[in-house]
Amino acid sequence: MKEGRLPKRQYTEEFKAEAIRLAASVGGHEAARRLGVPVATLGNWSRKGIAAAGSGGAAVPPSEGPTRRPVSELEAENSRLRRELADAKLDVEVLRKATAYFARGSR
Repeated sequence: MKEGRLPKRQYTEEFKAEAIRLAASVGGHEAARRLGVPVATLGNWSRKGIAAAGSGGAAVPPSEGPTRRPVSELEAENSRLRRELADAKLDVEVLRKATAYFARGSR
């Protein structure tokens, strides 16, 4: 065996599933550091759907990733977010004017 290389380690499906859950909560690099697992290995597990297989479900093929939403649903969300942004901009403008008004009065 070459120096500096670790022997190939076997991990249980339960360990892999818990590692992926930890990576989702604290981040991949931090989870890999805490568990002593290479970051690439943790990424491979999550791409292969080991988390679903470890929790009793069937592994999710990588090709069946996030589901695509219909365009009309995306347009509705987009218009809702535009309205929210306009409201937020109006709030900021009102606060800016109020700040200027009260700053003038305190001199």
